[in-house]
Amino acid sequence: MNETEALMRERLATLEPQMVRIDDESALHAGHAGARSGGGHYHLTIVSHRFAGLDALARHRLVYAALGGLMGSRIHALSIRALAPDET
Repeated sequence: MNETEALMRERLATLEPQMVRIDDESALHAGHAGARSGGGHYHLTIVSHRFAGLDALARHRLVYAALGGLMGSRIHALSIRALAPDET
């Protein structure tokens, strides 16, 4: 686990996740402008009771809020799969 992934996990803890999976896909984007500037490309799967009853947009907003300043600096691109526990 790299430093960015550790920071992501730390910040996502505020969502009380039952499961967090972070896949670093930065190597797939070698040469891309975001890869050159230092921001990574990640795929996140997260399961939390906090997503129950929310649509995808609201779930993504919660994730972005939790990650805060990591977006646009350490994280250049983020693909999110946010699920409630009964959706797994």
